[in-house]
Amino acid sequence: MDSFKRDLLEAARGLAPADIICKNAKIFNPFTCSWEEGTLAISNGTVLGIGDYAGKTVYDFSGQYLIPGLIDAHVHIESSLLTPREYARLVALHGTTTVVADPHEIANVAGTAGLEFMLAEREGAAADIQILLPSCVPATPTETGGATLDATDLHPFIGRDGVLGLGEMMNVPGVLAGDPGIGEKLALSPFRDGHAPLLSGKDLNAYILAGLQSDHECTTFSEAQEKLKRGMYIFIREGSTERNIADLIPLVTPATVSRCCFATDDCHADLLMESGHIDRCIRKAIGCGLSPELATRMATLSPAERFGLSDRGALVPGRRADFCVIDDPGRFQVKKVFFRGVEVMVSKPAGSGVPPESFHCTTPSAQSIRITGSGTARVIGLVRHQIMTEQLECAVDAQAVPDRGRDILKVVVVNRYRPGSCGVGLVHGFGFLAGAIATSVSHDAHNIVAAGTGDSEILWAIDEVIKARGAMVAVKGNTRTILPLDCGGLMSTLPYPQVAARLADLHRTTALMGGIADPFMYLSFLALTVVPCLRITDRGVFDVTKFRDVPLFIENTGGQADRGCLPQKQNPGSDVKN
Repeated sequence: MDSFKRDLLEAARGLAPADIICKNAKIFNPFTCSWEEGTLAISNGTVLGIGDYAGKTVYDFSGQYLIPGLIDAHVHIESSLLTPREYARLVALHGTTTVVADPHEIANVAGTAGLEFMLAEREGAAADIQILLPSCVPATPTETGGATLDATDLHPFIGRDGVLGLGEMMNVPGVLAGDPGIGEKLALSPFRDGHAPLLSGKDLNAYILAGLQSDHECTTFSEAQEKLKRGMYIFIREGSTERNIADLIPLVTPATVSRCCFATDDCHADLLMESGHIDRCIRKAIGCGLSPELATRMATLSPAERFGLSDRGALVPGRRADFCVIDDPGRFQVKKVFFRGVEVMVSKPAGSGVPPESFHCTTPSAQSIRITGSGTARVIGLVRHQIMTEQLECAVDAQAVPDRGRDILKVVVVNRYRPGSCGVGLVHGFGFLAGAIATSVSHDAHNIVAAGTGDSEILWAIDEVIKARGAMVAVKGNTRTILPLDCGGLMSTLPYPQVAARLADLHRTTALMGGIADPFMYLSFLALTVVPCLRITDRGVFDVTKFRDVPLFIENTGGQADRGCLPQKQNPGSDVKN
C-alpha cells in the first residue's frame, strides 16, 4: 500500500486531522435517498467519511444541504457555442462537476484533430469532461461532412485518460442490418450509448441485442417505458428546444431511478447562463411532481453508476469530494460548488485554441437556390420543443414562395467543405415575415443552413457565415447581426457572457422578423438525417423514415396549386409560432 493511501486511512480513522471538514450540514445519501446530519471530512480531494472529525480548514454550513456534484449524462458541448473550458467554467457555477460529452459535432468537422482538441481542453477545466467517442462520423453513409471515422480511427483513443466509451449510435438501419463496420465500433468498448427515436417492438429488441444501452431521444412516456422495460438507461433530456421532462418524469420511481438520468444534449450559452444546467433540470422535475431526493439521485449516483464512475456520485468514503451546497432541496438553488475538495472560483475566462480550418466553399448563385414548378410539395414542419419534424404535403407554386400566409419559406443547405453542392427545400413553422437567418451549426455534418423570406436575404446571410469562417447570422433590411463561431464554425472563443449577449442581439433581430423563439436551434437540426421525419441536406430533401433522398415535389401539375396544406401525420403541438 502506498503512502498516499496510508495517509488517507489514518485521516479516515481520525488519527490525523482532515484537510477540510464541512460541519453542521445535512448531507444527501443517494444510496438511500435520505439526508444525514453530520460533519463531512475530506483530504487530498477525497471523501474520508461522515463523523466526528477535526480538520485544518473548517466550513460551517449552518444547516445547509450538501449534495454530490451534478453529472450531465449526455451533452454535446459544441452546441453551447462555447469552447469546452469556457463551457465548464459556466456549468460549474451551477453545480455540475462532471459532464459526459460526445464530441461528434467537432469530429464531423475536423475528424481526429477535433477529438484531440476536445481532449486537450480537459486540462485545467473547472469541471471534469469525460468523452464518449463519436460512433457516427458521418451520421449516415450518405452525409457529406468534413471527416469519416471508422473503428480503426477510433481505436487509438480507447484507454486514454478521459475516454469512457462509445457515443450515441445513430445509424439505426446499419445496426439492424448487421453492418460489419458498426459491429467493429461496438466492439471497442463495453459502454455504448444509443440513439433510437421512435424505435419500438422487434426492431428495438434487435437494437438492444446489438449492444446499445441507453437512449436520450424519447419524447413520450410510452416510448420511454418500453425502452426502460427492455433494459435501457433513459436519459431524460431538457435542452433549448428539446423539452422532455414534463412528459417523461412520471417514469421515475424509487424502483426505476437507478436507470434514469438527466441530459441537456443541446443548450445554448444564454439558457445555461440565465436558467442553469442540471440544476435547472432538477428544479423542472421537482415542479412536475418528482421528489427532490429522486431528482437529486438522477443527477448524481445514477449517471455515475451507468458509466462505471465509481469514484464519484456520492459523498461516501473513497470517492471524489465533488459536491454542492444548496439552500433547500425543494428550491434547489446552488450556493457553493466544490471540485475535488476545492471551492470553485471561476472569474477569469478560459483560453482555448482552435481546430483546423474547414471552410472551402463559395456563396451559391441565385440560380442554384431557385425553385421551379408547382404541385404537391414535401414541406418540413417544425415541431414545438422537439427536434423531430413533420412531413407536410402542401400544394405549392414555386413562384409564390415565400408564402407568408401559410408560413412556407425556403430553406437552403450549402456544403462548407467543398464548392458547388447546394440543396433547397421548403419549411413551415419559422413564422418570419421578413429577413433570413443562416448558421454553420447544422447537425451533424455542419454544413451551412439558411432559411428566410427572400433569395437575396438568404444569400446575404450565407455569405456572411462564409466570410466569418463560421457564424450565426440574422439579416433584416440593411441590418446584419452576427455571432462569430471561430472555433470549427461551431464554437466561439469569446467568454460566455459575451456569447450570451451576442445571442440576445440575434434574438432581438429575429423577433423583429416576426419569427418563433430560438429559431437558430430549430434551424440547426433541419439537416439532421437520423431523427424523423423530413430533413434537408446539401443534396436536397431527405426522408428519414425511408432513409433516402426524395424529390421536393411529389407530383408536378404544371398549373396553379391548391392553397391547402395538410400534414401527412399530425403530431400534437406542432404549431411552433409564438
